[in-house]
Amino acid sequence: MFESLKISDLPHQNLGVLRKPSSTRPTLWLVKESGVRAVVKDYSSNRFLFRNTVGRFLLWRERKAYRRLKGLRGVPTFYQVIDGLALVIEEISGRDIEGLENEGALSEEFFNQLQELVENVHGRGLAHCDLKRAPNILLGHDERPYIVDWSASISEREFRVFPLNLIYQRFLQDDLNAITKMKLRHCPQSVGPAEARRYFHRSKTEETIRSVRDKLRNWLQRVA
Repeated sequence: MFESLKISDLPHQNLGVLRKPSSTRPTLWLVKESGVRAVVKDYSSNRFLFRNTVGRFLLWRERKAYRRLKGLRGVPTFYQVIDGLALVIEEISGRDIEGLENEGALSEEFFNQLQELVENVHGRGLAHCDLKRAPNILLGHDERPYIVDWSASISEREFRVFPLNLIYQRFLQDDLNAITKMKLRHCPQSVGPAEARRYFHRSKTEETIRSVRDKLRNWLQRVA
């Protein structure tokens, strides 16, 4: 699917621009082929040095994540990478959850499904690392959660050596804490005592790990 799509085609063969580029943010295009709609994350319009270093690196990492998560419900289907500069994935019909707390649109069942999805992701040896950003979580038209933007994700294999394995465990907990944070905003009655303790408790050791984690995550988010 989308094997014939070229970067040079994108300005002329698209259904719209979902996000315009900045100096470090790729263009998001909406495209269609054989009745199938897809989103293209395109770094080709970024600055030469950025797109050929950071851009290619992030797309390589994101492709690895999508391949590891292949077939997992709640993660868009990965189609292909074009010339190492653009990533083509399934379009999810729905909307991101930004501002939905004002509409009362997210139920406890949605968060149960989201937690199950995140635990399945962790079971495949990945942490998303950026679930606190509402645009990375979508409410599909089927009322189910979907997670997008895996460029900042890290794998268990990359952090298997001490003390990096402790930081990886912190990233796993951060993914779950992001869900708790959203639940506190949308349906606080669904947050149990044990979950609340995990969210609010910080030991001295954990504070140190969180400090290292924050520096790493800030770097990942800047380049992603």
